Amino acid sequence: MRYRAFAAIGGAIALAACSTSDSGQSVASTSSAQETGQDAARDDFVPFASTYKRYPGTPTALVGATVYDGAGGRIDNGTVLFADGEVVGIGGADLAIPAGYTRIDASGKYVTPGIIDIHSHLGDYPTPSVQAHSDGNEATSPTTPEVWAEHSVWPQDPGFSRALANGGVTSLQILPGSANLMGGRSVTLKNVPSRTVQGMKFPGAPYGFKMACGENPKRVYGNRGRMPSTRMGNFAVNRQTWLDAKAYADGDRDKRDLAKETLAGVLDGEILVHNHCYRGDEMALVMDMAEEMGYRVSAFHHAVEAYKIGDLLRENEVCSAIWADWYGFKMEAYDGIPENAALIHNQGACVVIHSDSDTGIQRLNQEAAKAQAAGARMGIAISDAEVIRWITLNAAKAMGIDDMTGSLESGKMADVVLWNGDPLSVYSRPEKVWIDGALLFDSSDPKRRPVSDFELGQPGEGDVK
Repeated sequence: MRYRAFAAIGGAIALAACSTSDSGQSVASTSSAQETGQDAARDDFVPFASTYKRYPGTPTALVGATVYDGAGGRIDNGTVLFADGEVVGIGGADLAIPAGYTRIDASGKYVTPGIIDIHSHLGDYPTPSVQAHSDGNEATSPTTPEVWAEHSVWPQDPGFSRALANGGVTSLQILPGSANLMGGRSVTLKNVPSRTVQGMKFPGAPYGFKMACGENPKRVYGNRGRMPSTRMGNFAVNRQTWLDAKAYADGDRDKRDLAKETLAGVLDGEILVHNHCYRGDEMALVMDMAEEMGYRVSAFHHAVEAYKIGDLLRENEVCSAIWADWYGFKMEAYDGIPENAALIHNQGACVVIHSDSDTGIQRLNQEAAKAQAAGARMGIAISDAEVIRWITLNAAKAMGIDDMTGSLESGKMADVVLWNGDPLSVYSRPEKVWIDGALLFDSSDPKRRPVSDFELGQPGEGDVK
């Protein structure tokens, strides 16, 4: 049994090796440079660059489905066409299907864009969950902008395949933890098998920058008898760190400083801020600090009190990445309410449903449905098509990748999920999942149902009895 599991994961690794052939080319070119006596330190070298290459796919037509396009639209008896890694067309039953397309009858089923989790720690806190795998938070200092989450990602984390198979997740952002005021850079990944994190890195995605406010930093460092130990200490440390970064950004950047390079990237608008924050009043203070220092917040994460300041979030174009109903597990979460998403949406602000969990990522569709139902109970009716947006296009927008994915539009990546029923039902599951037009999960094909060494004997996994 153990041999079969290793064989399965070995096959996935072999495919990944084929899909990231550019890394092999890089090795070859370096060897050539050494042989000819050229300097191996190339001027065009980009450290830790993406080597992602899409898996091969076939031109595909999904016909007869209810289609949610991710941008708030719904098409009944719809058709979705994709080829060469991109969406080619989306329309009704009259949309012409070009010759050579594989036609899939999706009658009675549903199609959505690939689900996107804006807040994950997969790979940095992988399964098995043991101390040796706890690599998500460099909590040795209140500010660690110099660390990058990707340098802790373990690509073999079985959480990735579970998110694909059970949740239809095609892209996800891996963030550092929230002990620090400044936790470091995040990384956006495509949810594909790979030997290396570079082979998963979403091509062209901007880096994120994880910040945190409130109870976590003041508890972690106050308990160590150092600053910050209060909320005012949080802001004092943050502001001074930003002032130092501004001096670096305005001065001599040739003298490399890894921490200040990241902060300068934020000030340049190239790195997007994702700020862990619960209370409405603190989010307002953070937006003031951002205006003072010359950056903007892309999304507040967790944001259980975002409903209190929906107008401010709308005016500042800040998304709220939230749970459906987590509340009360610490003091700053006591005013969390299940109607949060509906109230934010009703005020015209951006809602994203996130997981922050290796199990929650497998049911973001259900979490979105719970938030929708809570709104309906208080008289706020939100269409299914808009709710799908909370786990697709809105997440992509806050991550800076909405021009490439998040909705079913011609020219965008063919990240597509075929559901066996209404995706906002607890009874529905992904039937097929494509990433860049490649079929990476198929519930009816054992060869496309991911299995790893840590899941022997799980229902539906391999032929283990």
